Amino acid sequence: MLGQSLVNAHPECLEGAVRRVVGRRSPGEFQHQRQQLSAPTTTKRRVGYKRGELLGWCICRQVLQFPQLSVTEVISASGENMAVEYEVTIFTVESLPSWSLYKSLSITLEGTKGKSDPTCYRKFNLPLFGSSEIKFPLKCNADLGHLLDIKLEHYWSTPFHSPWYHVKVEVESPIGSIFKFPIHQSISSGKEYFFREGKAMLPQKEKNEELIKHRQTEIKDQQKVYGWKVYEEGMPHCLEADTPPVDETFSLCKGVELLVTGAWEEFKLTWTQHSEHMDALRNLDQVEDLLKQKLTKKSEYIMNNWKKDSFFGSQFLNGLNPMVIRRIDSLPKNLSVKDDMVIPNSSDTLKCEMQKGNIFLCDYSILDGVEANTINGKKQYLTAPLVLLHKNQKDEMMPIAIQLKQKPGQDNPVFFPSDSENDWLLAKLYVRSADFNLHELNYHLLRTHLLAEVFAVSLKRNLPRVHPVHKILIRHTHDTLQINVLARQKLISKDGIFTKFTASGGEGMITLLGKSLSNLTYSSLCIPDDIEDRGLGDVKNFYYKEDGLKLWKIMHSFVKETLSYYYEEDCDVKEDDELQNWIKEISVHGFLKETKTENPDKNTTGDQPHTGNTENPEKNTTGDQPHTGNTENPEKNTTGDQPHTGNTENPEKNTTGDQPHTGNTENPEKNTTGDQPHTGNTENPEKSTTGDQPHTGNTEKNPEKSTTGDQPHTGNTEIPQRFETKEELFKFVTMVMFTCSAQHSAVNTGQYDFYGWMPNGPSTMQEPPPTKKGTVTETTIIKALPDIPIITEGMTTVWLLSMQAHDSSFLPDFKQKYFTENIPCDKIRIFQERLLKLSKQIKKRNKGLGLSYTYLDPKLVENSVSI
Repeated sequence: MLGQSLVNAHPECLEGAVRRVVGRRSPGEFQHQRQQLSAPTTTKRRVGYKRGELLGWCICRQVLQFPQLSVTEVISASGENMAVEYEVTIFTVESLPSWSLYKSLSITLEGTKGKSDPTCYRKFNLPLFGSSEIKFPLKCNADLGHLLDIKLEHYWSTPFHSPWYHVKVEVESPIGSIFKFPIHQSISSGKEYFFREGKAMLPQKEKNEELIKHRQTEIKDQQKVYGWKVYEEGMPHCLEADTPPVDETFSLCKGVELLVTGAWEEFKLTWTQHSEHMDALRNLDQVEDLLKQKLTKKSEYIMNNWKKDSFFGSQFLNGLNPMVIRRIDSLPKNLSVKDDMVIPNSSDTLKCEMQKGNIFLCDYSILDGVEANTINGKKQYLTAPLVLLHKNQKDEMMPIAIQLKQKPGQDNPVFFPSDSENDWLLAKLYVRSADFNLHELNYHLLRTHLLAEVFAVSLKRNLPRVHPVHKILIRHTHDTLQINVLARQKLISKDGIFTKFTASGGEGMITLLGKSLSNLTYSSLCIPDDIEDRGLGDVKNFYYKEDGLKLWKIMHSFVKETLSYYYEEDCDVKEDDELQNWIKEISVHGFLKETKTENPDKNTTGDQPHTGNTENPEKNTTGDQPHTGNTENPEKNTTGDQPHTGNTENPEKNTTGDQPHTGNTENPEKNTTGDQPHTGNTENPEKSTTGDQPHTGNTEKNPEKSTTGDQPHTGNTEIPQRFETKEELFKFVTMVMFTCSAQHSAVNTGQYDFYGWMPNGPSTMQEPPPTKKGTVTETTIIKALPDIPIITEGMTTVWLLSMQAHDSSFLPDFKQKYFTENIPCDKIRIFQERLLKLSKQIKKRNKGLGLSYTYLDPKLVENSVSI
């Protein structure tokens, strides 16, 4: 029976109504039927229309004649009962056993013309697991108009139950209109839940007072559940909970899988260790025996090639940590190498090759001063090496010099490939150990796990479900809070696993994380800017760069095209208080920046103290970092009318008005001035990978800066505290999406591939680095490597961290649908098509590689930091 108003309806709208009451006839049939609207009722009755169809014709005819009337008024005038009926469909998932005989559900519909009475529905014999659909009619005394929201309440027959996960609710109106209410949330017994119709809405464009109230209530409720806590000084703040909220916990399948897999792998390795009477490492054959318990194609390749210089160098591009290497045009002062040194297997000098852009540096200075761990009562060792690399004519990255400590001296020799085989191999082992520790704590834990948690908690606290930024980012927070809670309890705690097998465990971990956060820059989180800053735009066979830039471009296009539907002008961004609160909390609790005054445009002195934890001021212990500039609008951080040239590493040089803008990290799309190529163009990143472009790594203006990857960077001045333009928003949202998915995949998924064979990534070294050349023997090398129990612990850990659960969700997957409007849904479809196209390109390229690079294949990149 018809029930929704057809006031001012167009013929196209009437078509849906007529089709419903006459059996959903085709458009052609409808055109013929519409011509008969003026025919006598008896004529229709003679041709066999049922009574309900007859009523439909009467209603449509009268609405055409009197468009000011509502359907209910037409029904009333026709002498029919005004009651109308909606069809409700609830899509649910049972993830845990339910011991209840039945579940009682109460639903209330609210529309522009009124509210329905609560309607109860009882469901018997629900399945223990799996998804289900519940359909039932909901009768109203009058037409509710356009549906705005629904209220859900659940009641259980026994006290032993689990929350009931709702995917979505669909309501079909009497004229066939479908209203979709995305939920994707667990519903507990005895509570009221309000859910909006799926259309995304900015807060300043909200007009309905009731919806505004629901929006504000949701934020307040979420802030009670998702609080901030200081875990350790100098680290990003985390969720204030020992157990994450129910919607943040693993699925039963994933929880069991992790538990069983971890226990089984540890048992196999431990059994092999004891059955072979292994304790102290005697030779590398013992490590091979352990690896064979879980040998993969890639780990076997690495076991067979780890000693080769070409493979050693390639890992700085396509290994687990492609984040340290940078191009240099002058040598660091603390590296005891002369620029007239002749390159191995070449007649050119180091100076000549630097001028050609063929010399690169990996500087681990950030590890200098980090206290090494003590494991099983034995002191461990962690070096801070400098590694010089040369790109040869085959485009191979070859190591040409290694200095194991930062301060030059007679007890700190520089090792070369021409030294004895054992000397050179041991030097490379210390480098691989340093890279392991820096990778795990800085580039893996801090830059993906901890930042992803900050993004997620701030999202939950400040952006309601109806907000478009919430809808676009929520899938990138899946399982992040649960995995980080477990990490704090089991992995990085004082007596956690990390302390048991790594050189940087214990106090050193806190020191290194603090130094890493203070050195972190916004541009280093955005791969186009990061590649440009490190001068790597034209480096060939750099698959992290090639795949990463393409992925960034695809993501940025999706974000820009989708959010532009809601943010039409820059003022829409400025006026979005929820959005500004989101970025403000990220800045304060993630990057430990001081808060701004209420008038940010005037806050250019940076003298205000950091207020830290806004929820719990007593816990604010991170306020000692000075604020070094206006981070809201970097373009304004120059004197007079001079343009901003983008040198964020050395702002004192951003004062010449005639220089072209080569590195605008706030708005790369506008980087069109000057003749210098821009390798970080997010709109067309493929152009950043052509070999004909000169390197643009900011090595001319500040040579010293280009030699060290982790110079102290006080205050994180690049990190925004506010959004002033759409482009700033699009870039930041892309960064969050990329960090939580692609970047985490790049530094996490291959851990067992590269670290399963322990000599390729020793988690610790048990002897101090050599102080003389010519003294290293094979026994010296074995003695310096970790003992078997440490190796076993490390192999089990990296295996678990590398695994993907069977219910994992990957970039092209949109299992949970949050957007309901046609335009955003179309953008999602285009996004998926682009991702699948890139996946095919990567698979095709990998067929020709000895060691395939799969970590940024969209079909293998998980949506979130979930492991």
